[in-house]
Amino acid sequence: MAEIVAETERLILRRWKPEDRAEYARHVNTEAVGRFVGGVQSDDELDAAFGRLEACQRDHGHSFWAVERKADGALLGFCGLKRADVPGTPVDGEVEIGWRLREDAWGQGYAREAAQAALRWAWAHLDCGRVVAFTIPANAPSWGLMERLGMTRRPDLGFAHPNYPADHPLSAHITYVAKRPRR
Repeated sequence: MAEIVAETERLILRRWKPEDRAEYARHVNTEAVGRFVGGVQSDDELDAAFGRLEACQRDHGHSFWAVERKADGALLGFCGLKRADVPGTPVDGEVEIGWRLREDAWGQGYAREAAQAALRWAWAHLDCGRVVAFTIPANAPSWGLMERLGMTRRPDLGFAHPNYPADHPLSAHITYVAKRPRR
């Protein structure tokens, strides 16, 4: 079994297993899920993405971890932490929280449950004063979750994503911040 990073009442956040890639491709790498993040990824793009996840885990001790439902062992997607890699923006190098769940898992509180676990993990294991999350303004479900997590929108940390032309619908990004809780 893959190393468990965090558990909630209904979920396990864990390191990736080799067989997860096919399940991820089948259930998460879809038009609906990819709508606000660049669409369906090719096999080469998926290979590169999984390579980046492994490198992040190896180099920093955290990553966007696999999210597994306890009730049936289904891979729901990912949630976790990584170093934001958006050169030339105000979030580059920050600890970023992110999530992406399969469509049949939407609206059931799984993303919030997983994100809360990831934030608890960040505060317990990382020496950072804040965690950032970012998305495009059209992705209301994602920034709505950021607000439900108690994150605060920071207009001063918004940016144009360098991977897209300025007039592209995936260019403008809004940023939310979770501050380390006071002890």
